[in-house]
Amino acid sequence: MQLTVRDVCQLLKAPESRVQRWVREGGLPHHRISGQVRFNRSELLEWATQHRIEMPPELLAAPQAQAAAQPGLVEALEAGGVFHGLAAADKPSALEAVVGKMLLPPDVNRGFLLRMLLAREELQSTGIGEGVAIPHTRNPIVLQVPKPAITLCFLAKPVEFDALDGKPVHALFTLVTAAVPTHLHLLARIAYGLRDPGFKQAVASQAGRDQILAEARRVEGALTSAAARKETR
Repeated sequence: MQLTVRDVCQLLKAPESRVQRWVREGGLPHHRISGQVRFNRSELLEWATQHRIEMPPELLAAPQAQAAAQPGLVEALEAGGVFHGLAAADKPSALEAVVGKMLLPPDVNRGFLLRMLLAREELQSTGIGEGVAIPHTRNPIVLQVPKPAITLCFLAKPVEFDALDGKPVHALFTLVTAAVPTHLHLLARIAYGLRDPGFKQAVASQAGRDQILAEARRVEGALTSAAARKETR
């Protein structure tokens, strides 16, 4: 879905001058189509998530037909697993510990995946604030995994992650997919979940796997309802 500057202003509740400044100075992803600036809904979501900009449910909830073809938050977390008490002293060792826990096929090169995650961090920290990071590769399609997965890892002690708010990270949602649309779809699910008080509290308190999945299931229900309301307008 291509959005206009006016669309972005309405979605992010920002004046046009601020949106134009984000384009010039803040790296807000955009495209020029026939001389007009346009924005991709999913790219806007990723940028806003990283910059802790409040987003309405209608931006996060994809149309039902599109969402039905993608894995849900619960399915992806079940595929990736929830792990507690990982030991790490800094960002690189935290990512190494995460990669070591990920439920990956035997033929996936974990060393290569770690290098990809570290390279992504060199471009910009994936620490989104409030103790949470969402590590992911810059180009998901390089990882030919059979099933999209989100691995949620809790660190035994928070580590510095160069997050935008300066706070150390204790929870990492690591995305591994083989397609960019799926990657962005799952990022949307995580972003929506972290706006939900119940899911957010479960992550902050490092709740057990069953509680995390229960909150994720409730979040999925809320997203489905939001998409249904959008399509009936």
